[in-house]
Amino acid sequence: MEVKFERLKDNINTLAQIGRQEDGGIYRMAFTPKEQEGREWLIQQLKLANIPSQMDGALNIVGRLENDSNRTKPAILIGSHIDTVPNAGALDGALGVLVALECLTRINEENIQTSFPLEMIAFSDEEGRFGGMFGSRALSGQLNPGILEEATDLDGHALKDVISALGFEPYKALDASRLSEEIKYYLELHIEQGPVLDVEELSVGIVTDITGLFKWQVQLTGAANHAGTTPMELRKDAFMGLADFAHEIPRILDENGSEDSRLTVGNASLYPGSANTVPGKVEFSIDSRDVNLEVLEEIKTACRKTLSAIARRRGLQFDFNEVSVIEPVACNEAIKKSIEANAKKLAYDYKLMPSGAAHDAQMMAKIAPIGMIFVPSKNGVSHSPHEWTDWHHIEKGANLMLNTILDLSK
Repeated sequence: MEVKFERLKDNINTLAQIGRQEDGGIYRMAFTPKEQEGREWLIQQLKLANIPSQMDGALNIVGRLENDSNRTKPAILIGSHIDTVPNAGALDGALGVLVALECLTRINEENIQTSFPLEMIAFSDEEGRFGGMFGSRALSGQLNPGILEEATDLDGHALKDVISALGFEPYKALDASRLSEEIKYYLELHIEQGPVLDVEELSVGIVTDITGLFKWQVQLTGAANHAGTTPMELRKDAFMGLADFAHEIPRILDENGSEDSRLTVGNASLYPGSANTVPGKVEFSIDSRDVNLEVLEEIKTACRKTLSAIARRRGLQFDFNEVSVIEPVACNEAIKKSIEANAKKLAYDYKLMPSGAAHDAQMMAKIAPIGMIFVPSKNGVSHSPHEWTDWHHIEKGANLMLNTILDLSK
């Protein structure tokens, strides 16, 4: 069975125009007017496809196909998100939702009676305006009143105020949680957001694991002093502490990491920030990822020991705040086998691979078995107007998802 690709292509192009600005980027951030416009468009597409839909308390959009014989059984959920980062591309998140829409539409058109209900879901605020994965955390029971009360965006807007301004009750998000007994599987198609499939010229990746991560905000404090009059051996130069740590990253990964490990210093600020002043303080971020929780813990310990040793050697004070922690998850074996079997049936070349980025599937793994399909990101680019996947890869990914859904819903 195949998707109607021209319809899917039209939907991708149409949604990509909602929030597009003159610089070519898409600005459809969570709970903004443009994202609301995208939501209304998606709900209209579900209506046109004769798929009943609703919006839950966390503002997740859910379209559901059921029949008299399966309505009391657990559902198979397929989806992703349609919100974007600022200056985004057309496919991150949106592709997974639109492929789910097309798959349910085709199944409905052919009047196929599945053994389990099927749901398309578009999760709210995956990209992190208010912390990230809001909708999938709500559905998987990982929200609490404190999060709703405290969450703000970078401009200081409170989540509860933004949701209220849209005409919804913020605390209804707590009602969006669902029991694990209600969900048989969660499936997600996503662009890889990395270069591997593109370099290897493959249309399909079958995800084996989704990386966990920890993020730190680190502060090394020394003493600001005159750049000309302070001898090198008497300085407490905070920047040199960061430089030392940066050079230690390869060693930390060699000794404690795996081939899937990543460790990145992505942001740094020097204080007081004057060209003729020895930096008295440096603040920087650490982002570390791996698909194995024990490996992540070893990297975390190695970072702490390394920074403590550097601070002692250079006469600095070392402090850090753990900003976030997400545990790695493994994709379900039965789902992986189904995806792989259908890839072989369709004669697609594929690769078993981990995901180095976090996804809504990671949250859903708390309550349901999960599986993911990747399609290539051209040149490995994502979160950019240059983000793209060739149409023939998208078509193959969509057909693989459709046949996997049919297989798992027998």
